[in-house]
Amino acid sequence: MGRAQVRLSLKARALQLLAQRDQSRLEMRRKLLYHAERATADQGAGEGEPDARSDEVEAVLDWLEANRYLCAERFAESRVHAREERFGNQRIKTELAQHGVKLPADVAEGLAESEFRRAAAVRMRRFVAPPRDAAERAAQSRFLAGRGFSADVIHRLMRQVGEAALAAGRDEPAGPG
Repeated sequence: MGRAQVRLSLKARALQLLAQRDQSRLEMRRKLLYHAERATADQGAGEGEPDARSDEVEAVLDWLEANRYLCAERFAESRVHAREERFGNQRIKTELAQHGVKLPADVAEGLAESEFRRAAAVRMRRFVAPPRDAAERAAQSRFLAGRGFSADVIHRLMRQVGEAALAAGRDEPAGPG
């Protein structure tokens, strides 16, 4: 025997999704339209009115925003918090833009101030040793660029890592003698 499925209204479905994590309006619209289309198809109504479904979803989204269940600023802050330790500013901004959300100025300022430190931490987690040659330096730089760190930050970090490796090499004893 299978479990009976409970048909949720669009508003109930939206609240259920928001209880799991913050969502952007664009993401919520996509999920609710899918839910509305499935509900219409399950009722045997055929294709239904796409405009009516879209209007109903927009009304639910407006209600969610009016009651502060759906908030672009909160979504941006939670997404930044989840991504900031692993990714650079460019990657975070691109991801938010895909959700139709702009990065708040105060959050962007905080990310810019911490980008060098975050890039150094990401590099240390992936590459424990400093690069031995130009090929390793390029590989580490490409890795950081793929994570969305700016070229300026990568250049400064790789220069600092190289200088630290040189300084550590000079401080070591020459060996038994």
